[in-house]
Amino acid sequence: MTRSVRFLLHLVVAALAGCAIPCAAERVRDLGTFEGVRANQLTGYGIVVGLQGTGDDNLSYLTQAAKGVTHRLGLPLPPGVAPGLKNAAAVIITAELPAFAKPGQRIDITVSTLGKAKSLRGGTLVLAPLVGADGEIYAMAQGSVAVGGLGVSARDGSQVSVNVPTVGRIAGGATVERSVASGFDLAPVARFNLHGSDFLTASRIRDAIEARFPGTARVLDGVTLELVMPSGSDARSALLAEIEMLEIAPAQVPARVIINSRTGTVVMNGAVRLSSAAISHGKLVVRISEDPAVVQPAPLSAGATTVEQASGIAVNEAGDRLTVVEEGANLAEIVDALNVLGVGAADLVVILEGLKQAGALQAELVVM
Repeated sequence: MTRSVRFLLHLVVAALAGCAIPCAAERVRDLGTFEGVRANQLTGYGIVVGLQGTGDDNLSYLTQAAKGVTHRLGLPLPPGVAPGLKNAAAVIITAELPAFAKPGQRIDITVSTLGKAKSLRGGTLVLAPLVGADGEIYAMAQGSVAVGGLGVSARDGSQVSVNVPTVGRIAGGATVERSVASGFDLAPVARFNLHGSDFLTASRIRDAIEARFPGTARVLDGVTLELVMPSGSDARSALLAEIEMLEIAPAQVPARVIINSRTGTVVMNGAVRLSSAAISHGKLVVRISEDPAVVQPAPLSAGATTVEQASGIAVNEAGDRLTVVEEGANLAEIVDALNVLGVGAADLVVILEGLKQAGALQAELVVM
């Protein structure tokens, strides 16, 4: 498979992956979210115990935390005594509290080392609180840490590491202690926010909602729609459930070309168009060869053996072809024209930048 064929396959696959089909219907729930119906981030600090010598070593904050844990259990350490903590590690705990989570429900947590611990494999997280941005406790975490990584070291300093052994996860490792008020059952209106700003898509969602529930929706801006809510949480839930399942044809995505200049990767969506343009692609190859020859002096002469230089220079200009792209050319026609020229990914980056500067590329050009 030639380089140009490989490039064509990679470009077409990438373009199809990012190409939006204007006539394809999508559910409203896939285009945005309702304001206030969101997850909240929780964080906490704790201790993982039961490690096989892979924990931290006499960190001050870990020592203080260990003293606090033993004191709560009725085992206060004498003043000046620092526990050996190679089998324990200080960790940061992170979790996501889903919308409408209620006390007693369980959520997953992620545990990450804070100090010099080498691995959390086989450890157990001691009961630790998880707080929100307001400083209030919303969950309590505890459980056995599952680690997907492996780290092994030898006495000579050699090490083998697979994935990341200093980060673990506890499925259902935290119990929700407090719910977050969303105001879902009290607010007179609900707001629906699109994932991206688009006035046409917002207008189409409004029209679909108005056709099903007249007098319910209006567009506030390119992102937000305001919905008039009935009284009672049951009626509100039924209304939003039906609105989420409405299908509309979203507006076509903006024309965009993304270029990774380091790898030569180019991705363009199906909305990319070209104005009339002529593209010439050629390569100038210069070859210089050196073929020195040894020259011997004549017999019985006073001459010396020397080296005579012999150089050759050849210039070859290949691929000097001109291709005309008609106005309004689509993605397939652009790719066909570039492959006729034998353009590789690296050359395509230069050509697209030139077309953009010339005003022939009708798309946003993003260079990474």
